[in-house]
Amino acid sequence: MLEGLNKISDIEWEVRKGYVDDMAVPGRIFLSESLGENLEEGAVKQLANVATLPGIVKYSLGMPDIHWGYGFPIGGVGAFDVEDGIISPGGVGFDINCGVRLITTPLKKDEFSGIKRLINTLFSTVPTGVGNVAPKKFSDSELEDIMREGASWAVKEGYGMPDDVKSCEENGMMKEASTEHVSTKARQRGRPQCGTLGSGNHFLEVQYAAEIMDDEAAKAFGIEKDQVCFMIHCGSRGLGHQVCTDHLGTIENATKKYGIKIPDRQLACAPVKSPEGEAYFGAMAASANYAWANRQMITHMVREVIERDFGVDYNEMKLVYDVTHNVAKIETHVVDGKKMELCVHRKGATRAFGPGSPGIPKDLTAIGQPVIIPGSMGTSSYLLKGTQTAMEKTFGSTCHGAGRLASRSSAKKSHSGADIRQDLLDRGIFVRATSNKVIAEEAPEVYKPSSEVVDIVHRAGLSMKVARLEPIGVIKG
Repeated sequence: MLEGLNKISDIEWEVRKGYVDDMAVPGRIFLSESLGENLEEGAVKQLANVATLPGIVKYSLGMPDIHWGYGFPIGGVGAFDVEDGIISPGGVGFDINCGVRLITTPLKKDEFSGIKRLINTLFSTVPTGVGNVAPKKFSDSELEDIMREGASWAVKEGYGMPDDVKSCEENGMMKEASTEHVSTKARQRGRPQCGTLGSGNHFLEVQYAAEIMDDEAAKAFGIEKDQVCFMIHCGSRGLGHQVCTDHLGTIENATKKYGIKIPDRQLACAPVKSPEGEAYFGAMAASANYAWANRQMITHMVREVIERDFGVDYNEMKLVYDVTHNVAKIETHVVDGKKMELCVHRKGATRAFGPGSPGIPKDLTAIGQPVIIPGSMGTSSYLLKGTQTAMEKTFGSTCHGAGRLASRSSAKKSHSGADIRQDLLDRGIFVRATSNKVIAEEAPEVYKPSSEVVDIVHRAGLSMKVARLEPIGVIKG
């Protein structure tokens, strides 16, 4: 562990005030000793830097998948008082509403064959990789509706079922979207990309439920042992990236305009209630809605393929849940016994609202929100449930994935995509990607073990294990 961290427990560490100048609150990191051996000093400093920002409440928070990012660390959470706090694009990231969803099928693993055929068909059906475009290029008016209505627009247009919307965080739509703050360039990038997977760590994966850890929650979520599922991980594509790029310049000027002192220019921010802060928030929300529509359209494509090729009724493929892990939202939380309206930034972190919390499906009120944590390529993914402990300790937040240990450039130098592909095939996992280079960049070894990351949040009570999912086929961008 790095100097300057105080041990609170075996899995909780404090970044003391004074780690960097002007910290208003301490930092907290949830991390095991073994994962701490790879903790980057830069990520800890970024977490401490977040604690200097105006209006921050309680702590700046790091999840066990924490690593260095733009401004905020990835795996970082910061909550700011709406009245005197800030909003920062660095606390959301460029891939606005990068998120993940899990869909079940009635197929069982031991009855299922044809994974190569399915993956090859899906690879040719779902546009994948840098610069790929969707089958349909949307008009200006359609894109406007997508940015305002999110997943509900897609369902209304025939890309899904009504229950899908109820199984999305925010019902798949942030009502605060203001499309007037989305630039022409962002729209140009977004029109051809809604319904595309993208590249990098984004994926479409066929899995099965290898283990059920919580029978009651699994039943409520609609998942059974050995059930074949599919998981989709992607975000707002070029539209969200451009929105972030466009508003960074405005927000940097606002930082100076409002006299906000920041230790890193990547933490450029504006008051939540300023014109600049509100413009960014509205455009970010529009991008988030676009991402929900994007995942909804990909879901529709996968359902159609499985229905056609495997005889499964479209309506039997249920959406368990859809979560976002790059977003800022206005939420009410209890802080030191007092209700506060906060702007909660989750960057590489997942909402994990506990039982009885507002904003989760009514039929899951007694259980808590479904939480989906994907593994790295070829490793376990997990379905968990949100907790009251998360509400009290992390503003209802948990980890978002495995967390990188090495950059993509170093991964390409040290790993062979062809060898990884064969190794995964030897383990019964069939992989398709646009190139072996992509597979090398996403080698399982360049990520933290998903099982250990999830074990930490489970032990900390931030989200509790419900099911372990193992891959049998993967599509990478």
